[in-house]
Amino acid sequence: MADGAAIDELMVEVFIESYPCAPSEIVLDIDATDDPLHGHQEGRYFHGYYAEYCYLPLYIFCGEHLLCARLRPADKDPASGVLPELVRIVEQIRALWPEVRIIVARDSGFCRDEIMRYCEHNPNLDYVLGLAKNSR
Repeated sequence: MADGAAIDELMVEVFIESYPCAPSEIVLDIDATDDPLHGHQEGRYFHGYYAEYCYLPLYIFCGEHLLCARLRPADKDPASGVLPELVRIVEQIRALWPEVRIIVARDSGFCRDEIMRYCEHNPNLDYVLGLAKNSR
């Protein structure tokens, strides 16, 4: 059986080892997308934005490096589960690169108080998140 925690750690290790020395700045790009389903798989939900039955996997990239991949049902908020993954990745990066500036970037689907609060309370951790359009 696969050791999920070890795989998570390895994905970040491979990213870190791809650099000859610590960069001054990195951007963590958070995203969710649809994974269309055919048939009646467990966790199958209709997602209105994608207009299909799908899963809604979570991904965190830094450049071309995949740092996190989580398969999730489509009935969840896109930002669901982001904070623990972000904390895990940032802590692992900071262990070797304590001074690197980390920027968390994504669209309004990830603009949540808990994510912004985490970024605001950590030195050298900034964010660029979209805000959803509203009538105001």
